[in-house]
Amino acid sequence: MDPTALWYALALILVLVGLAGAILPALPGVPLVFAGLLLAAWVRDFEQVGAVTLTVLGVITLLTVLVDFWASAVGARRVGASRKALAGAVIGTFAGMFFGLPGVFAGPFIGAAAGELLHQRRLGAAGQAARVGLGTWVGVVLAVGLKLMAVFAMIGIFALAWLWP
Repeated sequence: MDPTALWYALALILVLVGLAGAILPALPGVPLVFAGLLLAAWVRDFEQVGAVTLTVLGVITLLTVLVDFWASAVGARRVGASRKALAGAVIGTFAGMFFGLPGVFAGPFIGAAAGELLHQRRLGAAGQAARVGLGTWVGVVLAVGLKLMAVFAMIGIFALAWLWP
């Protein structure tokens, strides 16, 4: 088999896994997409996709990762989440992956709410726990939307550079 075809197949796999990672929090989606696009450009010795395009894609990747971390922290602080709520959101996110798409969306909410209830340890904490859970859930949904926009923008920029070098 042609080694070039194998490299392109690997690049495509990286992009597809990265696309899934833009939705599933266990995978570094945007960096994987960047790695796949970089590999595809490398296969052609950067003839069609050069340094300027790859720099733009790299900057988009870096900004997306930074904004993702920043938005999560700010969103959690804004609703008064405790450290246990943040840990619960992370655990809930990973646990939710085993329950398909509903689990991916419900897991962070349930985990954050449970973590906040553990932190508060009082009966009146249910309202605060629900606010923290909802705030965390909104943050996760916004982060997924941002990552999907970044991934599709990167693929579009790459495709334009590939078709019109």
